[in-house]
Parts: sequence; structure tokens; C-alpha cells
Amino acid sequence: MPTPAHLPPLAIVGIGLLIAWRIYSRVRRLVGRQHFRPVRAWMSLILLPLLAAVLLLGLAVHPLRAAVLVAGLGAGALLAQLGLQRTRFEVTPQGLFYTPHAHIGIALSLLLTARVVYRLAQLYWLPELLTEPPDHFIRSPLTLLILGTLLAYYARYAWGLIRWSRSVAQTPSP
Repeated sequence: MPTPAHLPPLAIVGIGLLIAWRIYSRVRRLVGRQHFRPVRAWMSLILLPLLAAVLLLGLAVHPLRAAVLVAGLGAGALLAQLGLQRTRFEVTPQGLFYTPHAHIGIALSLLLTARVVYRLAQLYWLPELLTEPPDHFIRSPLTLLILGTLLAYYARYAWGLIRWSRSVAQTPSP
């Protein structure tokens, strides 16, 4: 029986720093005024539901896991609706801007961060997990719930931004 590979501490630190940098940049973007970029919104609106559909197809033989993912998708859509209601929208001569409700976005980012840190700690203290198939990580109902919530939140939020930008474009100027 082969011995399990061990993740070197330097790799753990490197991955941790990369994750910390990405989280910092995401949270920083969530707490301030943002310029509306239609391409980014459309990419989120197309790619995130597509990813959710692929995950659901992969989970077709596991109805309980699929149900957990669907529950996460529902929770994410509801959170996005709440976030959109609390978003401040601005139309300026420089373009369209919005300031998202920071608490929801930060909470979702921290939830994902906690899950990734937990998984990295598992890989460090239980190196035998490195020999498991790559899809093992998404077998966890907690991971599927968080992933579904994030996918639906950002897709629904993007749809809300697109609808807002279209409504502003149709409004006659004073």
C-alpha cells in the first residue's frame, strides 16, 4: 500500500498567502463604491449558473447532495435579493456606480474562507486525504451548501445590476 503524500509546510504557507491575498482583494472590493461593468455582470450571469448546472448534473446520482446544493442556490438567491435592496445605486456623468451592502458580501467571503482554511488544515493534519480523488472535496454537504449559496448570490446580484442598468438607460434624461 503506498504511503500518503505529505503536503510540505511551505506549500501550505504559499497556498494560505494566495488565498489571503484573494480574500483581501475581494473584501476590499465589496466595501466600496464600484463602477458598473456590464461585461463582468454578464460573465457572472452566464458562467455561474452554468457551473451550478454542471454541478447538479454531476450530483444527479446523489439526490441528497443535489438537494443540499439546491438549498444553497435558494439561500444565495434570497441573500442577493436582500443585498440588492440594500445596495446604493448612482448615475453620474462618469458612469453608473453602485455600493453593495458590505455585510452580506463579507459574510459570504468569510464563510468560504473558513471552509477553505478548514480543508487546508485537514490536508495538513490528515495527509492521507491527498490520495483521495479530486472530487472528494465537493462530496461534503457543507461545501455544496456554501458553493450553491455563493454561485446563486453572485449570479442573482449580477442579474439585478443588469436590470438596474437597463432601467436607467431607458429613463429619459431631465
